[in-house]
Amino acid sequence: MALPDDYLRYPHRHYGMDQDRYGWRPAPERPKRVWPNGATLALMLVVPIEHHPLNPPSAPFKHPGAMVTPYPDLRHYSSRDYGNRVGVFRILRALKAAGLRATFPINADQLDRLAPVLRAILADGHEVAAYGLSTTHIHWGGLDASVEREWIEAVRDAFGKVGLHPRCWLSPARSQSFHTLDLLAAQGFDICLDWEQDTVPVPMRVDRGSLLAIPLSNELDDRSLLIDRHQSEEEWALQVGEAAATLKSEAAKQGGQVLGITLTPYVSGQPFRQQALRHLLAGLALDPAIWCATSSEIADCR
Repeated sequence: MALPDDYLRYPHRHYGMDQDRYGWRPAPERPKRVWPNGATLALMLVVPIEHHPLNPPSAPFKHPGAMVTPYPDLRHYSSRDYGNRVGVFRILRALKAAGLRATFPINADQLDRLAPVLRAILADGHEVAAYGLSTTHIHWGGLDASVEREWIEAVRDAFGKVGLHPRCWLSPARSQSFHTLDLLAAQGFDICLDWEQDTVPVPMRVDRGSLLAIPLSNELDDRSLLIDRHQSEEEWALQVGEAAATLKSEAAKQGGQVLGITLTPYVSGQPFRQQALRHLLAGLALDPAIWCATSSEIADCR
């Protein structure tokens, strides 16, 4: 079967980046960031509040953390539900004990269902971010731009109804279409946590307005390391500490950087992980070289 004529044509085949959202800039050439009070590392803790339905659609793909075994997958469903009923409150207590604030992305369809969780998050002074409509509303390349626009508008409306106007966006499954950034900026979002091409905030090119990508490490994601890769809590905490130490050591030459890590309620909120979580957060909080900040605080520190 013959290939179509345009199969091997690629408009971005040239030196530098193969996309136009941000420019070519190796780490040694970027401007040096300066964080408050002489800190050399900005720590961004992200706690996703998400609902995984019992029978999620498989198209375009299932959200990470979705059901695994044939319907009804009660074992994984109840584990995810545990995170929103129990685990998240343990994480909130651990954050309070360490004196740290975090960014909490929330699925828009959970704002009413998880109202007690939302109240607890706001009462402790944490930042609320938008986490799409739901875990089944996946943004991807085959999604019609008009449909995606409606989804993002619906997210903005849902948060507005509960008196919230988040600046920060995290896409379900951290998946985007080629239109997502432009549509987000048009709706007033100016921070996005989907991209991790750097260890500093990166301005993204959008049709109008402005949007800053703040890196959130997928490699240090607690669900990925503790569940998918079967690592121990001690290994995970050691890796977070090693990442922090390395980034701090590079500050003299490269300026202040960002370490974004995820604390998933049904993972880090388990009782047998509390000692590791508390020790990790306490160690990070006591380090004078680390500035623990929300996504908005990092974005506003220019």
